[in-house]
Amino acid sequence: MDEQRLEAFEKMLKAILSQYNSTVEQMNKLKAEGKKKTVTYRQLFVNRLQYRTVLSYYRTYGLLDDDNI
Repeated sequence: MDEQRLEAFEKMLKAILSQYNSTVEQMNKLKAEGKKKTVTYRQLFVNRLQYRTVLSYYRTYGLLDDDNI
C-alpha cells in the first residue's frame, strides 16, 4: 500500500509540474502577442496561482525542492 501511495504521489507531482510549466509557457506566448487582457490569459493566471499554491504545500512539507521548477 505504501509503495502504491508513493507512486501515486510522484505521478501527481509530475502532472502538476507539467501543467504549471505548460501554463507559464502559454502565458508567455500570449504576453508576447500583447494579449494580457484576454479572458484566456486571465484564466491561465488563475490556474498558475492554483498550481503555485499546491507546489508551495509540497515545499512546506519538504516534498519538493526549488530545483523541480
